Amino acid sequence: MEATLAQLCDVLRKHGMEPELAGDGNRLIRGVATLEEAGDGQISFLSNPKYEKLLQQTRASAVVLKPGVAAPPHLDLIRVADPYAAITALIVELHGYRRHRRVERCAGCTHIAPSARIGENATIHPGVSIDEEVVIGDNAVIYPGCYVGARCRLGNDVVLYPNVVIYEDTVVGDRVTIHAGTVIGEDGLGYAPVGEKWVKIPQIGCVEIGDDVEIGANCCIDRATLGRTKIGSGTKFSNLIAIGHGTHIGENCLFVAQVGLAGSVNVGRHVTMAGQAGVVGHVRIGDNATIGAKAGVTNSVPDGETVLGAPAVPITEMKRRVAHVARLPELKQQVKELQKRVAELEAQLKLPKLSADG
Repeated sequence: MEATLAQLCDVLRKHGMEPELAGDGNRLIRGVATLEEAGDGQISFLSNPKYEKLLQQTRASAVVLKPGVAAPPHLDLIRVADPYAAITALIVELHGYRRHRRVERCAGCTHIAPSARIGENATIHPGVSIDEEVVIGDNAVIYPGCYVGARCRLGNDVVLYPNVVIYEDTVVGDRVTIHAGTVIGEDGLGYAPVGEKWVKIPQIGCVEIGDDVEIGANCCIDRATLGRTKIGSGTKFSNLIAIGHGTHIGENCLFVAQVGLAGSVNVGRHVTMAGQAGVVGHVRIGDNATIGAKAGVTNSVPDGETVLGAPAVPITEMKRRVAHVARLPELKQQVKELQKRVAELEAQLKLPKLSADG
């Protein structure tokens, strides 16, 4: 798609923003690119001040940036309070979301059980297997290699990328996207110790995924031992996320790559977990909490708290610890100097030397 800068400003207004155009409103824009890679006919953006120097070098036709930020006179500008949100809206306007190619059903290439019900306008690629009593909503897109287990319920506009596996009895809401290689509803780590052996506990629960959830590649979400593992509506997962059985995750959470949660964790609303964070079982992460990268959470986290470290502690405490650790070489030198002065004083006073244990 293409649009003039004036038309793009109208798009931003429809999203509740108040753009200010500084330049040629008739300039035609055909796409979005980074400041480094943009060229003629493309628009870019500046959100982080540390990249401000790139404004002098960019070949973009226009840039979205905050009011008050200085820019070269040759650039056409759209000034808006939140450039990141604005450029997101413009990417959608100019490029749209990924388009899924329609395919014709291939008899013998796809297994769809007779009792399964497939909604209108669904695209089922060759190599898909859909088991008994499955219900799939309208406009679903299921790519090759996917398996949907018995009695699963998939909502409208669901997209399963190649080789997604969904075990039996899983419930998936509307507008859910699951990327390649992810497994939903596999057995959790449920074993009872009997003597020196581990006896498997049947995992008879299920997984329930709300609306507007996106799950990255190669994630694993365990089914509950009893009851359900739940992923709240609007939550987004990066790749390589592992969710233990019986865990409940609230709405609009954001988990970055390699986050791992043990079983029976209760995660509140709008929680952010950075890369490689881990959480032990049976704790609660409060609403609007933030778990920093590589944090090891061993206790419950209150609402709105930001924690870091392993074991995780409030970020203010972790900053103090980091500051102290950074001073260790200096403190070591001070201790050596004090030891030397004490030894000199002992020699002057002819006192016996202190033993190592005082």
